[in-house]
Amino acid sequence: MTSFIHKTSTVDEGAVIGENTKIWHYSHVSEKSKIGSGVSIGQNVYIANNVLIGNGCKIQNNVSVYEGVKLEDDVFCGPSMVFTNVYNPRSFVERKNEFRETIIKKGSSMGANCTIVCGVTIGEYAFIGAGALINKDVKDFALMVGLPAKQIGWMSKTGEKIPLPLDGSGEYKCKQSNEMYVLENGFMRVV
Repeated sequence: MTSFIHKTSTVDEGAVIGENTKIWHYSHVSEKSKIGSGVSIGQNVYIANNVLIGNGCKIQNNVSVYEGVKLEDDVFCGPSMVFTNVYNPRSFVERKNEFRETIIKKGSSMGANCTIVCGVTIGEYAFIGAGALINKDVKDFALMVGLPAKQIGWMSKTGEKIPLPLDGSGEYKCKQSNEMYVLENGFMRVV
């Protein structure tokens, strides 16, 4: 199957679009960006130059993915969530050579209206709650909420809350996937 690009959207020459990708109304994909296979880009989305988007990502309506942002495979970007790429912007100071890299690891979800301050890494399968402000790195499987965001728990690959403490140790079997999760020294992993 070939990709679908709505007639109201703009894909600049030089952009790479993977197979089975859908780009909906009024979106703009800039040159030198690379979008994987099976990606869904909602209405009014902007993808800047040099952005890398992995396979299977879903970017909901009204999201701007700025230069310096990398989305690994299967990342979910909720409606109207925000990325930044300059840490200390001023309208009268040119800082295009100061873009900070932001990496969103495989399987992570970012809720509607959350903000991701540039220069952070969000771990694999992390879950960022709606409206949260992320201004520091996030652990794999962490559940983050608030302004600024704080970790309040853990999430499985399938998006099920893992009822283990934030620190210490413990084991949990996901009811949906039957995968075993182990918490050791404050870090979650799948066994």
